[in-house]
Amino acid sequence: MMDIVAIQNAAREHTVFFTDHAVRQMAKRNIDDIEVCEVILAGEIIEEYPEDKYGPSCLVYGQTLKERHVHVVCSVPPRVRVVTVYEPDPQEWAEYKRRKS
Repeated sequence: MMDIVAIQNAAREHTVFFTDHAVRQMAKRNIDDIEVCEVILAGEIIEEYPEDKYGPSCLVYGQTLKERHVHVVCSVPPRVRVVTVYEPDPQEWAEYKRRKS
C-alpha cells in the first residue's frame, strides 16, 4: 500500500517535479502548481498503479483551498513526479473518489 505522507512531504519541501505533460495539462485546465500542492497536502490516494510504465504511481484526490476538486497522478518517492492533473468528471466519478461502472 502506498503512503500519502511521503508524497505530502515532497510537496511541503517543494521537491515535486512536474512532467512536460503535466505542465501542458495544467495550463489547458487552468490549474497552477500551488493548487496541485494544496491537493496533495489535503488529499488521499484513491488508486494505486504499482506497475505503471515509468515506475509506481498513484491517483491522489483532494481539494484546493478554494474547494476545487482535483485529481493528481504522481509517482511515489524517492522522486515525486506529477504526471497529469485534472478535475474529475462527475459523470465518471462517484463523490470524486470512485470510478462509476
